[in-house]
Amino acid sequence: MLILPAFAALAASFGWATGIVLAQRPARMIGAFEFTRIQLIACAAILGVICALLGYWPTVAWSHWPSFTVSICFGILLGNLAMIECLRRGGPRRTELLLSLKAPIVAVLAFLWLGETPSILDLAGAGVALCGVCLAICFGGNEASESDEIRGSMTSIVLLGVAATAFQGFGFLIMKPAMLAGTEPLAASAIRLLGAAFVISLLALWPARVFRSQARMTPALLGRTILPGFIGYGISSSLLLYAIAMTDAGVAAVLGSLSPVLVLPILWMKEGQAPRPQALVGAVLAVSGTAFILLF
Repeated sequence: MLILPAFAALAASFGWATGIVLAQRPARMIGAFEFTRIQLIACAAILGVICALLGYWPTVAWSHWPSFTVSICFGILLGNLAMIECLRRGGPRRTELLLSLKAPIVAVLAFLWLGETPSILDLAGAGVALCGVCLAICFGGNEASESDEIRGSMTSIVLLGVAATAFQGFGFLIMKPAMLAGTEPLAASAIRLLGAAFVISLLALWPARVFRSQARMTPALLGRTILPGFIGYGISSSLLLYAIAMTDAGVAAVLGSLSPVLVLPILWMKEGQAPRPQALVGAVLAVSGTAFILLF
């Protein structure tokens, strides 16, 4: 395996872990839809300008436009709306644990779409990851932690997290042919964000309460909304797309799924409260299960 793609996937994990901790408070304040809309518009504009300055637009393999379209609708819009709502209700630790199921889900999708057959050991690794997620979610909560506060039912949190993971994993996987055709990862991310920003802006024209901000927008709140989006959409997604293009999709997904472990020390530093042993064990099992898929 190439070293640079491996470090890119690991850096993506760290970026997502950091971004999701930063995103919890503003997401709870303004709501999932408005939070996602602001992030998509701001990050799409930033990446669009960067790609223009770096001359990346000519690298786009436009013949793969169906893949871009599907990735935009499922991977960006549905995936991120579900993820933000999961974050608002369950906090960053539980959200990252559920997102750690991305590797097993990508393996299943690769089997259905690319014909890659998982082995018995692959299935065993998926089982270990699932056990770790269940352990950490059911017994790893820290009631004294603001980030671990539950809003809503645990069933809805799990369903939202699994849906977000499936949509995002599919959105990344379907982009592989376009990446192999020479599309720069940053340009691919910019196209996905620009398309999603356009669609969600159209949806925002519908005068429904769910599409409105739940808090008064201030410059400080706007900045706290955009920053984690740029870290996640702009930097981490581009790094993972690069890793997927340069190495095996399952390998990249495994290395890009270390956020459940990395988010624990970040929360510890943020709140000054050590994670519960069950949370740590569950996170390690979740990551070990995905790594088991890679190693065996």
